[in-house]
Amino acid sequence: MKFFIITLLSTFTLALNAQYTFTHTQELECTPVKSQARTGTCWSFATSSFIESELIRKGHADLNLSEMFVVRNIYKDKARNYVLRQGKANFSQGSLSHDLMRMMKKGGVIPEDVYSGLLEGEKKHDHSEMEAGLKGFLDGVLKQKRLSKKWPFAFEGILDAYMGSVPDKFMYNGKEHTPQSLASELGLDAGEYVSLTSFTHHPYHETFILEIPDNYSNGSFYNVPLEEMMAIIDDAVNKGYSIAWDGDVSEKGFDARKGIAVLPTDSSREDLFDTPGEEIEVTAQNRQDNFESYATTDDHLMHIVGKAKDQNGTEYYIIKNSWGEISPYKGYLYMSKAYVAMKTVAIMINKEVLSKKIQDNISE
Repeated sequence: MKFFIITLLSTFTLALNAQYTFTHTQELECTPVKSQARTGTCWSFATSSFIESELIRKGHADLNLSEMFVVRNIYKDKARNYVLRQGKANFSQGSLSHDLMRMMKKGGVIPEDVYSGLLEGEKKHDHSEMEAGLKGFLDGVLKQKRLSKKWPFAFEGILDAYMGSVPDKFMYNGKEHTPQSLASELGLDAGEYVSLTSFTHHPYHETFILEIPDNYSNGSFYNVPLEEMMAIIDDAVNKGYSIAWDGDVSEKGFDARKGIAVLPTDSSREDLFDTPGEEIEVTAQNRQDNFESYATTDDHLMHIVGKAKDQNGTEYYIIKNSWGEISPYKGYLYMSKAYVAMKTVAIMINKEVLSKKIQDNISE
């Protein structure tokens, strides 16, 4: 059944510790919070949640997509990239929203109840040992003078051992499907979505390859001024479009268990997560300085599903996380507008919300 965030969150317009008081100004439909557990697969959870909201917005019955089906396919894609680049590439659990879109276009989608990526009896994902085994295998392969065509099958065998095999066909709504046919029936089109960012080391209103480690596939991002990026986020949410968010969560003002993310002028104050306070004024320059000094890094992906204000009128975005139902807000958090302005690395949105000029520039 569809999950309306108002059913879980509206009660939290009451004060937390008699201090923070949030009033929702925009709420978007989304599916229930999940947990990525001991994996670095937030990119798949956040983007799958985003796609699930897109399906709801378009009038489809809510669908619980398998995050691990895409994760598994990305492991295979990364392995080939790693081997072809002779080990001089990133092989890890992390990726970005556009990687899910690429793999959705190529490999389709599967419901969670068809493929969970968990073996029988398992309750939580844990890719620590699997990642070590996969990379160790690839590094061993790379020591060979000549490679055979066998290694991809052996690699897939490791995935099968840890994640289970994927069925070729399955039933959905009384009809037999393949992953590709289900994506087609749902009208999922990767071309509808674009990645945006805002940095000064590349020209505005042009695309560039964002220089972060998880961009192993060299995906392009359309660069806009900071004020324009924030306006696009607001416009999208106001029009009923959710957003896949990629950014930094290492700040002292970020606490997922408290359900708060703020950018305080004084991060050492004791009442940081109890009382709203003054925040840093974000500019294109201090945002760029943070990125180039590694104060802002590509830490985590989440899903923007609404807007709110605190009792002082400060604006926040309602964020759906993938760390389970932690925090007083059952896995959601309130991220201030200042935090989003400073700590956003990139966003993915439906290009329908963009101006025709930007759409034309991206398609050139």
